[in-house]
Amino acid sequence: MWQSLTQRELHWRVLSLALPMVISNITVPLLGLVDAAVIGHLDHAWYLGGVAVGSTMINVTFWLLGFLRMATTGFTAQAYGASDNRELAATFVRGASLAGLLAVLLIALHVPILEGVMHFSDASAEVKHYASQYFSIRIFSAPATLMNLVIMGWLLGAQNARQPMWLLIMVNSANIVLDLLFVVGLDMKVEGAAAASVAADYLCLMLGLYFVKGIWQSRQLPTVRSVFERGLTGMSRLLKLNRDIFLRSLSLQLAFTFMTFQGATLGDDIVAANAVLMSFLMLISFAMDGFAYAMEAMVGRAIGAQSKSALLVSLIGSTFWSLVICLAITLAFGVAGRHIIALISDIEAVRDQAARYLPWLVAMPLVSMWCFLLDGIFIGATRGKDMRNGMFVATAGFFAAWWLAQDWGNHALWLAMLTFMALRGLSLAVCFVYHWRRDSFFDVTH
Repeated sequence: MWQSLTQRELHWRVLSLALPMVISNITVPLLGLVDAAVIGHLDHAWYLGGVAVGSTMINVTFWLLGFLRMATTGFTAQAYGASDNRELAATFVRGASLAGLLAVLLIALHVPILEGVMHFSDASAEVKHYASQYFSIRIFSAPATLMNLVIMGWLLGAQNARQPMWLLIMVNSANIVLDLLFVVGLDMKVEGAAAASVAADYLCLMLGLYFVKGIWQSRQLPTVRSVFERGLTGMSRLLKLNRDIFLRSLSLQLAFTFMTFQGATLGDDIVAANAVLMSFLMLISFAMDGFAYAMEAMVGRAIGAQSKSALLVSLIGSTFWSLVICLAITLAFGVAGRHIIALISDIEAVRDQAARYLPWLVAMPLVSMWCFLLDGIFIGATRGKDMRNGMFVATAGFFAAWWLAQDWGNHALWLAMLTFMALRGLSLAVCFVYHWRRDSFFDVTH
C-alpha cells in the first residue's frame, strides 16, 4: 500500500479536499482583527468589551452545536461511497430538520440563557449592557448559522471542498464589509457589529442552498417531499452521534477554559503570554483541520463503499501530508518562534514569558497531528462513542498531569495541554487498532 504514495492521483485527492479548507480558515482570524479594529476605535472601551463578551457567548454556543457539521459529513460521505442517492438526500433533510429545531429552541430560550451568563459575570454594567445587546441580536442568526453547518457538512461529505471554502470566505468577507458599513458608515456601534454578522450568515445560507441545489439536480436526488413522506428513518442514529460529539466538545471546551482561567491566576504577564502562545496552537489547528476534513470525507466514502483498500490509501495519503505540514510548522516555531512572538506583542515582559514556554509549542505539532487525523477518521466512520470516550480519557489525563506538576506553575499547564493532545490521539489509535483487528470498523450499524 505504501507504493500508493507515488500516485499523483492520491496526492491530488487529499490536497483538493484539504487545501480549500485551510485557505478558508485564514479568513477567520482576519474577521476577528477587523471586528476588534472597528469597535476598538469607538470612544469607550466598554463597546469593545461588550462585543468581546457577547461574541464569545454566541460563538461558544454555536461551536458546541458543531456536531451538526461533523455528523452530517460522516453520514453523507458513507451514502456517497455507497452510491445511495436516497440516503444522500435523507441525510441532508435530517440534518436540516434538526438544525431548524435547535435554532427555534435557542431563540426561544435566549433570554434565560443570557440572564444566567450575565448573573455569573464580573464585567462592568456597561460591558454587560452591550454584551446583552450584541447577544440578543446575534441569536437571530441561529437558523442560518446552524443550517450553514449542515450544508458545509453535506458538501464535504459529497467530496466537495471548494464550495465550503467559498462559503467560509464569503461569510467572513461579507461580515467585514458590513462591519465597516454598519459601524463606521452608519454609526450603529455594537448593534451594527451584531447586525453585520446576522446579515452575513443569511447571505451565506442563500449561497449554500444554491450549491446544494446544484448537486441535488446533477445527481437527480429524490425530492425533499418524498424524503419526508418515507419518514426520516435514521434520525435515532443521528441523535445518538450528535449526543456523543456534543459531550466530546464539552470536554474539549473544559480543558481549554481551565487553561485560560488557571493561567490568569499566575499573573497578568503569564495570561498574556499564554494568549500569544495559544495563537500558535490555533495555527496548528487551522492547518490540521483541513486534513481532518479531508480524512472525514475520504474515510466515510471508503466505509460507504465497504472498501478496505480505499480506506488504507486515504490514511496513507492524509498522514503523509499531515506529517509534511507539521514538520514545517515545527521548524517554523523552532527557528522563528521568537520573531513570531515579537510580531504578536511588543510588550517586553510578555515576550520574555512567551519565549520561556515556547519549547512546549515546538513539540506540539508532531504530538497533536494524530488527534486531528484520528478525529477525521472516526467522524468519517460515525463512531461518536469512541470519540467521546477518548476525549473523556484525554480530559482526565489533562487534569491529572496538571495536578501532579502544579508546582511547576505555567509549565504544568503546558505539560497538561501536551498530555491532553497526546492522549486524544493515543486513545483513538487504540480504538482504531481494536476495530481493525476485529474487522468491525466497516460496521455502519453500530
